[in-house]
Amino acid sequence: MGRDPDSQSPHSTEMKTEEQIHTSAAGLPLLTNTTDRKLMAKIDWHIVPCLCVMYLLAFLDRVNISNAAVLGLQKDLSIVTGTKYNTALTIFFVPYVLFDIPSNLLLRKLKPHVWLSLCMFGFGFVMICQGLVTSWGGLVTTRWFLGMFETGMFPGCFYLLGTWYKRSEAQKRFSFFFSSTTLAGAFGGLLASGLGKMAGLRGYNGWRWVFIIEGVLTCVVALAWYFVIPGFPEDVKWLNEEERKYVQARLAQDVGKAGHGVHIGFRDVLAVFKDYKIFIGGLMYFGQVVTAYGYAYFAPSIIKTYGYGAIQTQLYSIPPWAAAFVFSMIVATLSDRFKHRLAFALVPMAIAIAGFGILLNVHGVAHRNVPYSALFMVTCGCYSAMPVIVCWFAMNLGGHRRRSVGTAWQIGFGNTGGFISTYAFLAKDAPLYRDGYIISLSFLCFSAACCIVYFIAIWTENKQRERILASGHTQSALLEEEEELEGDLAVTYRYAPIYEDESQVEKEARPSPQAQAQKDACSQQINYSPPPSQLFM
Repeated sequence: MGRDPDSQSPHSTEMKTEEQIHTSAAGLPLLTNTTDRKLMAKIDWHIVPCLCVMYLLAFLDRVNISNAAVLGLQKDLSIVTGTKYNTALTIFFVPYVLFDIPSNLLLRKLKPHVWLSLCMFGFGFVMICQGLVTSWGGLVTTRWFLGMFETGMFPGCFYLLGTWYKRSEAQKRFSFFFSSTTLAGAFGGLLASGLGKMAGLRGYNGWRWVFIIEGVLTCVVALAWYFVIPGFPEDVKWLNEEERKYVQARLAQDVGKAGHGVHIGFRDVLAVFKDYKIFIGGLMYFGQVVTAYGYAYFAPSIIKTYGYGAIQTQLYSIPPWAAAFVFSMIVATLSDRFKHRLAFALVPMAIAIAGFGILLNVHGVAHRNVPYSALFMVTCGCYSAMPVIVCWFAMNLGGHRRRSVGTAWQIGFGNTGGFISTYAFLAKDAPLYRDGYIISLSFLCFSAACCIVYFIAIWTENKQRERILASGHTQSALLEEEEELEGDLAVTYRYAPIYEDESQVEKEARPSPQAQAQKDACSQQINYSPPPSQLFM
């Protein structure tokens, strides 16, 4: 007998029922052709690898000057002594800071695949030109344009990531993306050790080939990435309508409506800065940047003082970066698993601080294994805390307007720390670099203090909003259009520090019966959001 086509096995019926119960209980549209897990895997495949490759090349092109310096750039351009080399590093950050916010606004208008691929091709072409410079003035000019084209990459990619993932699942993706910096450091050292051996080919020294080859690679990838870079959930064609509605609903449930169609004018941008927490977010990242760029730009110079040759120095620069990648992914996984942010920012910072303590007190070629081991602590600590800080702040910003401006501000202002880090390690301070280590250590402590202040700020605001809803005074409950405009400033929004047991979350978040009745009368569009006890996420 033929099997009834409408019949289903008990197992498949049970599975379908469980999935429907799960999405229904979560208040999400039903998925009939896929599951949440498969859909998230599909999104990960389209989003994360593409952005990681793009930022890996951006960071590689940004800091490969440190490898070039060891291979003879300073000697060929007559900038061995003085601060001309440091000035060339610093000039990069001027356009990089100035154009961060305009870049994120253009990202929304021109679409990510257009704007980001254009920026990528631009800094790849500038990198090729940097390999052909013959004077300090030419180097400074190319560094300026490099900063101008790279300005959109980091904040743009973080902004794009933030429009796809919930706060409770974002840290692994953010850290994997951010770990492109550590992979770039490792890959840059390996590549420079090989390209450095091309010295003399066509009359060019090895450092020139470092810039030229890496620039050509970036331009080629940029052309391909025009067709690969994803857009926003509202726009991409690789989601069907059922999947699109599901993704939008789960994000709205977590951080409120995205407000994709909300107009952003100059006054709207200024309005974002009326929130003092925006400035705290910038300061948290600022302290980290001083340390991170101090290491990224001067690691080869530091390692060279341990008595290694030019090629050995490039090779010895690889292991600390590789270790930082592994450690940052462990931190990110644990952070998402325990749904906690603050501690997973402070503990890595403490490890980095300990590393600087060793560098300040142990010196000499005879003991070089000890300070070299301390470099592992510095990279693992600093480059694990940075993505946690950025993710924590970015995912607490609700709506396209506040998230696009807020993430760009944090990255833009934070990168002003580059002005300090590029002058922290001066040639005259070698081989001890005591001033550089002290500066890095101080700003790590500053960043840790700002993280604690940010936690107190969002915890306090959650408590205030909880009291407003519990008291029944919900006249400020927002309709959907108003909620989209206000984003995380809406009274219904909860900043996320730490998720606890779900039943406890629902109990703590539940307003009084009177308040709930008034809220339901106003609108059915006020979404569940994490309670005030979630401040660490």
